[in-house]
Amino acid sequence: MEYLLELAASPTAWVALATLVVMEIVLGIDNLIFISILTNKLPKQYQQKARRIGIGMALILRLALLSTIAFIVQLTEPVIDILGQAFSWKDMILIAGGLFLVWKATTEIHHSMDPAPEDPKSATSTVTLGFAAAIGQILLLDMVFSIDSIITAVGMTEHLPIMIIAVVVSVLVMLLAADPLAKFINDNPTVVMLALGFLIMIGMTLIAEGFGAHVPKGYVYAAMAFSAGIEVLNMLSRRAKQKKLAAQA
Repeated sequence: MEYLLELAASPTAWVALATLVVMEIVLGIDNLIFISILTNKLPKQYQQKARRIGIGMALILRLALLSTIAFIVQLTEPVIDILGQAFSWKDMILIAGGLFLVWKATTEIHHSMDPAPEDPKSATSTVTLGFAAAIGQILLLDMVFSIDSIITAVGMTEHLPIMIIAVVVSVLVMLLAADPLAKFINDNPTVVMLALGFLIMIGMTLIAEGFGAHVPKGYVYAAMAFSAGIEVLNMLSRRAKQKKLAAQA
C-alpha cells in the first residue's frame, strides 16, 4: 500500500503513466484495424460479439504477459543463429505475425477485387466456420501485438502498477472505438482498401523488426495519418459532388 501511495505522489510516475498510455493506445491501433476488418466479414449478428471477444482476449493476454515479466524479458535474448543473424523468440514471433498480416491483407485485397460467388445452401456452415476462424485469427494477432506492447511497456517503466493501468486504459479505448471504427470502415469501401494497405505496411514493419532492422514507428504512423488525410479529402470531394448532382436533379 505504501508503495502505491508513493507512486501516486510521484510526478515522474504520472508522466510515465501518461506517456505509456499514449504509446499503448497508438500500438493498439494496428490491432484494432485488423479486428475491425476481420469482424466486418462476419454476418451482422456476429460482428459485435466477435469484436468484444477479440478485444477481451487482447486484455487477458496483456495482463497474463505482465504477470510473467521475467519470462517476457527473456524473449528478447537470442536463441538461434542463422547465417550470422541471431534471432530471439520475439524476433521469430514478429516475423511470423508479419507474414500472417501480409498474407491476410493480400488475400482480402484479392477477394475485394475478385469476389467469389456465395452459395446460399451453405450459409449456416459458413457462419459457424467463419466465426471460429475469425476468433482464431484475432487470437493469433492479439498474441503478436500483445508481446510487442508488453515489451514496450517494460522498456519504458519498471513499475508494474503503471504498466497494468496503461494496458487496461488502452484496451478500454480500443473497446470504445471498435464499433465506430468498424462501422466507418464498412460504410466506406475505399477505406477498406486503405486499411488493408496499412496492414501490409504494418506486416512488413514487423518482419523488418524481426530481422533486426529498426523502423521508427513515428514514420509509419505519419505515413498512415497522411494517407488517411488524403482519403478524407477524397470522401469530402465525393460527397460534395453527390450533393451538387442531387441539387441539380
